[in-house]
Amino acid sequence: MQIPEKVVPRDKIIVRTGLVGILTNVILALFKGAIGFFTNSIAIVIDAINNLSDVLSSVITIVGLKLAGKKPDKEHPYGHGRIEYLTALSIGVIILYAGFAALISCVRKIFAPLTPDYDGVSLFLIAVAVVVKIVLGSYTQKMGVRANSDSLIASGIDAKFDALVSFSTLVAAFIFIFFGVALEAYLGVIISLLLIKTAAEILKDTINKILGSPLNIEIAKQIYTEIKKIDGVLGAYDLMFHDYGPDKMLGSVHIEVSEDMSAASIDTLTRKIQSEIFAKFSVVIDTVGIYALNLKDEKTAKIYSEIQKIVFSDEKILQMHGFHANSIEKIISFDVIIDFDAINREQIHQNIIKEVSAKFSDYEILIALDSDYSA
Repeated sequence: MQIPEKVVPRDKIIVRTGLVGILTNVILALFKGAIGFFTNSIAIVIDAINNLSDVLSSVITIVGLKLAGKKPDKEHPYGHGRIEYLTALSIGVIILYAGFAALISCVRKIFAPLTPDYDGVSLFLIAVAVVVKIVLGSYTQKMGVRANSDSLIASGIDAKFDALVSFSTLVAAFIFIFFGVALEAYLGVIISLLLIKTAAEILKDTINKILGSPLNIEIAKQIYTEIKKIDGVLGAYDLMFHDYGPDKMLGSVHIEVSEDMSAASIDTLTRKIQSEIFAKFSVVIDTVGIYALNLKDEKTAKIYSEIQKIVFSDEKILQMHGFHANSIEKIISFDVIIDFDAINREQIHQNIIKEVSAKFSDYEILIALDSDYSA
């Protein structure tokens, strides 16, 4: 009999991982600081300071988690989940600062070098530190992915860079011992630049989430597929999500249904969509918009076909949906999605309106310019 894996709450994973990081980095910082002082090695001293910045990152992660877990209130009805993005942003800034501080120190040592004095014990302890930081970085990053925590992922990446810094110190030490050439400062410059690059990538990713990055296209495809499987849905479009923090997503979608479907049937259908998507993806579909599709009569189907030819004659048109032709009131309406890469999306939109209006001059043409929010 297979025993099911125990599900650990997300907050416990983050706190436990953060505490492991704090303890490990404090011990490493003390050892490296002592080694750097006695061996007169600027690279090791910088490495020790970097470990202390990792301690601060872990503390910020835990504090951010606690603040993000506060219950919704009048001022923040959607909760406080986005605080976690602010903590990831803070960690990115810390890494960026550490990178620039290390870069400045290393450049100074190039022009005013100190002669290092290595011994076997120091080198052994640095080698141990490399292994410890690789293990810690991999563990932290893995837990970050498991808990969907950008802060932990950022801390894990930073820990791996610490291992690279320590390894470069070992390389520099052996080069100095065997060849008498001190390369610490130069290697420090290279590592500092890599650290700055990593910080910039972390900041960019976090800022994109705060501003509103598109939903992952693979997840969007899966959600669209599941919605279209439900009986009564003729098409699904305009999937949109608002991110209120990790695992806190509210979304909306438009579906096409037959124009003769009753209000009661539509109500049942939308509730089914909401329950099934939440059960499979843990995503709340807050709103389901309705497009009434009327392609049953031959005349309307022909109009639809002719309009499709006009619309898709422009390669920048990605999608056309929500089509409805009212032959009594003489109104044709639908939405178009135009590629964000188009030089002038509004101009393309106006051109479509003009061409369709010219073709069907006896109808009022209502064409909405829509956007694709799923990458």
